[in-house]
Amino acid sequence: MRVLGPDHPHTLISRNNLAYAYESAGRLGEAIPLYEQVLADRVRVLGDDHPQTLTSRNNLAYAYQAAGRLGEAIPLFEEVVADCVRVLGADHPHALASRGSLAGAYESAGRLGEAIPLYEGVLADTRRVLGADHPDTLASRNNLAGAYESAGRLDEAITLYEGVLADTRRVLGDNHPDTLAFRNNLAYAYELAGRLDEAITLYEGVLADRLRVLG
Repeated sequence: MRVLGPDHPHTLISRNNLAYAYESAGRLGEAIPLYEQVLADRVRVLGDDHPQTLTSRNNLAYAYQAAGRLGEAIPLFEEVVADCVRVLGADHPHALASRGSLAGAYESAGRLGEAIPLYEGVLADTRRVLGADHPDTLASRNNLAGAYESAGRLDEAITLYEGVLADTRRVLGDNHPDTLAFRNNLAYAYELAGRLDEAITLYEGVLADRLRVLG
């Protein structure tokens, strides 16, 4: 800041990075005001439609969500989606990701009737734009399975979890963190469905592999 000045784009990036570090450390009381100020400064310096401004709004919405401030997070996510689609185009990866983020916020708020169709649309468009084996497509399938699970649609959730796990293993490998996470998700769905023998076996395998891979 001393060298480049408070409004230099690199200074704004540094401030955003510090806010993200605070958020990662659970220091939301420090992260949120910093995100808010970075957003205000990016709007003033770069304009409403600059990609870094859109990123700042998305980051702030995530921080609000993490803090349980869904009444603030959801309208902000909705604005980000509309602006990403308008500025970048509906098929841009950032626009697709922002729609997924909004679906996640709806799910967190218990608005599953809005979350599930949005997740389904994001999955269809991500598969069309990026391909069936792209990590973002695999993550979209996992997210939709989680929403089905939240809605009590366990048969659909389990089928989707099983399919995405098989494909993630094939594409990313058995030891990839996403593969391990998806195995854990499937185990939990088995547990909810009363398929405890399958759940326990899968949990035991996930634990052993996480200890081996992650420490």
